[in-house]
Amino acid sequence: MAFLDYYKILGISKAANEKEIKAAYRKLARKYHPDLNPDNKEAELKFKEINEANEVLSNPENRTKYDKFGENWKHGEEYQKAQNQRQQQSQQRSSQQGYSNEDYSDFFESMFGGRESSSRQGNYAKYKGQDYNAELQLNLKDVYTTHKRVLTVNNNSIRLTIPAGVENGQVIKINGKGGEGLNGGPNGDLYIKFIISNHTQFKRDGNNLYANVDLDLYLSLLGGEIMVDTFEGKVKLKIAAETANETKVKLKGKGFPIYKQEGEYGDLIVTYHIQIPAKLSEKEKNLFSELQKMR
Repeated sequence: MAFLDYYKILGISKAANEKEIKAAYRKLARKYHPDLNPDNKEAELKFKEINEANEVLSNPENRTKYDKFGENWKHGEEYQKAQNQRQQQSQQRSSQQGYSNEDYSDFFESMFGGRESSSRQGNYAKYKGQDYNAELQLNLKDVYTTHKRVLTVNNNSIRLTIPAGVENGQVIKINGKGGEGLNGGPNGDLYIKFIISNHTQFKRDGNNLYANVDLDLYLSLLGGEIMVDTFEGKVKLKIAAETANETKVKLKGKGFPIYKQEGEYGDLIVTYHIQIPAKLSEKEKNLFSELQKMR
């Protein structure tokens, strides 16, 4: 989540030419392409970084800005404009008061210890720092309860509280944790996108969870009780006699936590799948034959 060194990402030197950049990009793009690394989030993130680095370094204009301004290259023109404005103001004041640039510098150094007054600094345009974007990979079980994480951004530790119920692909903003502002401007913001993997037996859709439960034929016909898994443990369910295949049962409040609504949960939807018995004995076959005749 820190500043990305595009040269380091592509494994090339700052003196690399266009051909070398293209060759490095193609080699790495093949290695980390999503088609060759299915379900590999680390490779997916690396592939995005490689493409971002290539887009900047393969463009001569963007590369020049990047080499000159580093992480603030997107604001390079604004930064240069602010510097030019500062020089012009300095020259105007020196000419109006009869000072040369050198005399003007010496004058302020003697009066303010080498620093320009805060009133003069206030005349320069202030620019917000660059926003940072990052992905945080979690498991579905991680976001079932509210918990804390410590993230490191540009060597700064940020304590982040992740509310229960965060959705896959959801983005949150942390104010002031992006790039440093220019000329005293505010820092940029940090945007974190959550990538949530699901390795449970449940399917999540919003606040609801879905699960399939197998029923043997006899239980579905005669009824009874079974133990069913929920996200917090097992619960006992009554099975009505003559339960049909694909019957759905709603367990209210046994779903996923609702984001930023403490104590509120979605529902768990259970679908029954009736299992047909296999490898019947001769006695069982005869009994089913008798039943068939009765029907």
